[in-house]
Amino acid sequence: MEQVRMSAEDHIVLVCIACRDERIFEQPPCSDGHGDDCPEWACTSCGTAVLVGPAPAERPTTRPRPVRETPAVRDLRGRDRAAARIPA
Repeated sequence: MEQVRMSAEDHIVLVCIACRDERIFEQPPCSDGHGDDCPEWACTSCGTAVLVGPAPAERPTTRPRPVRETPAVRDLRGRDRAAARIPA
């Protein structure tokens, strides 16, 4: 996990991957409506953006398995859709 320090001017100090050194990051105006809680921060030296905040909620690792139809079930389903037969 990345260490986040606060500077004396209430900016955060992170290691910028583009500058390859510690740099001051500031929050640009948020166009997504987050306000002060916006997770986006930009390096004041080069403009590289990073997201700082809690990790997103974890998704379940398993998906419901699809149910496979047997040939007999497929035949029954096909008969339901068939046209009605006219008695002779």
